Amino acid sequence: MDVLRTPDSRFENLPDYPFKPNYLTLDDSEGGQLRVHYLDEGPADAAPVLLLHGEPSWSYLYRKMIPTLVAAGHRVIAPDLVGFGRSDKPSKRTDYTYQRHVDWMQAVLDQLKLTNITLVCQDWGGLIGLRLAAENPDRFARVVAANTMLPTGDHNPGDAFKSWQEYSQKTPEFAAGAIISRATTTELSPAVIAAYDAPYPDESYKEGARQFPLLVPTTPDDPAAERNRAAWQVLMKWNKPFLTAFSDSDPITAGGDKLLQKLIPGTQGQAHTTIVNGGHFLQEDQGEKLAEVVVDFIAANPEDG
Repeated sequence: MDVLRTPDSRFENLPDYPFKPNYLTLDDSEGGQLRVHYLDEGPADAAPVLLLHGEPSWSYLYRKMIPTLVAAGHRVIAPDLVGFGRSDKPSKRTDYTYQRHVDWMQAVLDQLKLTNITLVCQDWGGLIGLRLAAENPDRFARVVAANTMLPTGDHNPGDAFKSWQEYSQKTPEFAAGAIISRATTTELSPAVIAAYDAPYPDESYKEGARQFPLLVPTTPDDPAAERNRAAWQVLMKWNKPFLTAFSDSDPITAGGDKLLQKLIPGTQGQAHTTIVNGGHFLQEDQGEKLAEVVVDFIAANPEDG
């Protein structure tokens, strides 16, 4: 596997991102190794809050949430998915599959020996994170789902997603910062947009970002459909605390929260919320508010409760 690594200089002096980088080396299932970046903030002996980002963002998306979570006494782990952020970027589109993304993040959980995890997931963070929770239920204590879903390809993904999928393949330049800016309710500064562009010195670094929209299961015979259906069999019996915190202005995932509440037993009796004035990237628009929701949810659902 040929791998690209974004120069460290691209990540210098990013606004509101003072966090120290940490790295793991993963052995890929088809040979070779990958370096994965993650943030590890807060007390090392505290139960972890795992923040999983989506497409085409990276751990920078969670910068507004981390201080609040740490101040509440939590350990915060925020990896960059392979192909994103400071993590290595395989150079070929075919290097990226749904299963490999799950396997790569599974390796992160294993190497860090994470247990009693509170998962916070958005966008592809849920497509990967909900699979991880279903396949490692003993390691997860709680889940917060924000603007995400676990599709099986058995239902129409909707016009908004189809438009995004088509755009992602046809646009000559896959401008991550501009894409994120268009999916927020607040106006992002040029410096913040540049921070989202930082992982990608040129288009050759964006093969993972380009491929992600094609990996979402949209037909029943999708390669990932069977394992996602198996994950749903676990989630439909999931009695651990499960909270939805979707935003009010996301056409891609609108209504997904109600479906999760209907299908997952652990959602019953929880303080589900709609984050006001939040676009698809609600961590960018209302990160501090979402962090408060997570802190309150953990406090209201202690592990022994």
